[in-house]
Amino acid sequence: MNLMNEHDLNPNTKQIPPVNNDNRFKIRVPIAIKLALAITLLIVSGMSTLGFIILENQKIVLNQQINDMGSTVARQVSISASEMVLSGDTLGLQTLVNNLVDNQRIKGAIVISDQNEILVKNGLTPSIGYIQHQLSNKKTSHIFEWSTVTNPHDKLICFDSPIKFKQLIAGHIIITFSKQQMVQSLKNSRFVIIFATILMSLIAILLAFVMSRHLSKPIHNLVDASKAIGKGDFKFRLNERRNDEIGELACAFNQMAHGLLQKTQVEDVFSRYVSSNVAQKLLKNLDNIELGGKHITASVLFADIVGFTGISEKLPPEEITNLLNEYFSHIAIIAKLHNGHIDKFMGDCAMVVFGVPDYSENHSLNAVNCAIMIRETVTKLNDIRLTQNKIPIHFKIGVNSGAMIAGNLGSNDRMEYTVIGDPVNIASRLAGIAESDQIIILEELYKQSSISKHIIANKHKVIRVRGKQHPVSTWLVDSVKPDHKKLMEQQINNILSNLTESCT
Repeated sequence: MNLMNEHDLNPNTKQIPPVNNDNRFKIRVPIAIKLALAITLLIVSGMSTLGFIILENQKIVLNQQINDMGSTVARQVSISASEMVLSGDTLGLQTLVNNLVDNQRIKGAIVISDQNEILVKNGLTPSIGYIQHQLSNKKTSHIFEWSTVTNPHDKLICFDSPIKFKQLIAGHIIITFSKQQMVQSLKNSRFVIIFATILMSLIAILLAFVMSRHLSKPIHNLVDASKAIGKGDFKFRLNERRNDEIGELACAFNQMAHGLLQKTQVEDVFSRYVSSNVAQKLLKNLDNIELGGKHITASVLFADIVGFTGISEKLPPEEITNLLNEYFSHIAIIAKLHNGHIDKFMGDCAMVVFGVPDYSENHSLNAVNCAIMIRETVTKLNDIRLTQNKIPIHFKIGVNSGAMIAGNLGSNDRMEYTVIGDPVNIASRLAGIAESDQIIILEELYKQSSISKHIIANKHKVIRVRGKQHPVSTWLVDSVKPDHKKLMEQQINNILSNLTESCT
């Protein structure tokens, strides 16, 4: 006996696949922030690199300028001082040095003889020992840096130029320049570049965020649309009107959604004409649909309305249609509860199969239980109809099991998935000889252990069946055993209560 819950009562209930929550603990970083960070990093890196190159180039240019100026001044002063050194004109040398140091950039000057004796000096100059050490390696003019003890942060640079007279070196003049102006200029440039970099970075962050939001908005819309499609809302559409790749993507997505909607509608309509499990099986193998069948062991049930011809003469066509739909809808629900499906409706008769296309070991018991529940449900439904002054309907049911052929029968243009074989014919014959509210099965079906342990039945009569050499014994099914009867009654009440709620 199959158990049932509230969701089982609705044959259209869809199973929702489990959601993969492996990523639920990962930090989600919006793409707008990623784009903003990437653009900002690119701009900041570019500005920083450009600033570094500008500073280094400016440092080289300033060094070259001060070196050229210092070397030129030292060389010109050495030319002017050559005659004074040779003539011993100390006063003239001192005047020359004093006038030279008055310049704002020149911090000091010293004139020494070829014997390394100080002739004159003024301002900041290196010690004679430091000068001798610098001049000991070269006899040509050169440049060296130094700083005072009192102000070590003030970088000084000295330019040496020999005092010559006809290729004779009579002494040296060393002029001291301050690099403070160059250092300050570099500091100012560094400040301007840093300020410009920070300002551009802030502007870049703002622009990057705005641009990234603009660029990521279609992506967010696409994500929302994908979620809607994932939830089954195939009518969701993107309203992107762009003449670029994103517009093409939106158009392709809308076409895909339209195709999925059409596919879902076709599947829904298809499942209304054939059973849902048969429809699913066929839709999974669209490339392998062909005529043919295979031998299977299954069960089949025929439920035929008693005296339908007389009933149809008394009622108008619309009421006949509503009546059939009402009863057959209940039969479909009950069949699904017992893992069966409607193979076809043949006028006033319903054919239900069990164990096809998905095999079930309990298909025989499911078929008999289904027949009992159909009869009990119809009985209670008739009681309701009588209170509404409507005509009651009675069924006669035949059930049988055995080896049969299941597959696609018909032609390549029009085929039907069904079952055929001797057990099917016998089930139809049993339904034909049954009387109102009777369920007839063969003796060999009743003697199956799975049937006799759960079903109460009485021996009926021996009949002859077309195609059988010997007569067969039949049994009338009374009900299920008491330990299962309560559960079946509860299921029937649930079905009828749903019917009452839908009517109100």
